[in-house]
Amino acid sequence: MPSSEKVRWGILGPGSIASRLLQDADRGTNFSVVAVGSRSRDRAAEFGSRFGIARVHGSYEALLADPAVDAVYIALPNSLHHPMTMLALAAGKHVLSEKPYSRHPEQVVEAFDAAEAAGLSLMEAFMWRHSPQTRRFMELLPEVGELQSIRSTFGFVMASTSDVRLEPGLDGGALMDLGCYTISGSRMVAGAEPVRVFGEQTLGPTGVDVRFSGLLRFPSGVVAEIVAGFTSTQRSLEAVGSKGTLVSRDPWQGELGGIELNGRAEPVGVPDDAYRLEMESLSAAILGHGQPLLGRADALGQARTIDALFRSAASGNPVSLAG
Repeated sequence: MPSSEKVRWGILGPGSIASRLLQDADRGTNFSVVAVGSRSRDRAAEFGSRFGIARVHGSYEALLADPAVDAVYIALPNSLHHPMTMLALAAGKHVLSEKPYSRHPEQVVEAFDAAEAAGLSLMEAFMWRHSPQTRRFMELLPEVGELQSIRSTFGFVMASTSDVRLEPGLDGGALMDLGCYTISGSRMVAGAEPVRVFGEQTLGPTGVDVRFSGLLRFPSGVVAEIVAGFTSTQRSLEAVGSKGTLVSRDPWQGELGGIELNGRAEPVGVPDDAYRLEMESLSAAILGHGQPLLGRADALGQARTIDALFRSAASGNPVSLAG
């Protein structure tokens, strides 16, 4: 347990996503960010100066050894999420790891087993699941009647040719970076895990997928279509039912993009920062006030689906997840 009434967080990886996380962090009711660690002490110091973080570490290991840190937010490239999580858990730190945690289901099992054995909290950082827009979408979902199909899209146009998300050695690619959101959205709406998937990918010059399309079939017979890529700007989550259609516009960024039910705009609620809400959710669990919004089952469902989609795209055949 933290030694104070607030969870003291350290940041591993002072990049753009960590900067976004901290935009509203000073309003956190049950946490504070007290330290930052980077492979470059100068980079960590610049980040700390920008956000008023006093404790600066020139290595990830030094931050994990800091007794003033209760929990760490891992904002590193995809391939480092699991190994750094295991190091953090071994150091006695609670962990919030950026999405996707891993494309390997066995790594999810290993991490949650280690967290549970140590009495620590671990959560995959799908901040969009904490947003008022997502909450309102799920409140309205019964209005569409019997669910028949799901469609989710997430894309942006990547101008850079040297982005880490294009690096195969860092588990880059559209499915990992963006498609994980569409999988998360489809699973949330279906309220179940897919039993069969089919994936198609378009590879870029570096060998990672720059576009990925997939179909997820759920036990009820509902089929979800997912589209992700670095070449378009579509961003939506759509549920089609026997009584109508519910659409969430740009649901993934934690902003209020808007919701439409049968073509009619619906009020969403008071804007709030999904990144801060995510930190407050896990901090509450660390303090003994409830459970994290997302746990082992959700992270494992994500990894199994990502893995199956990659295997399908590689083979050209559907992949079953049943049994």
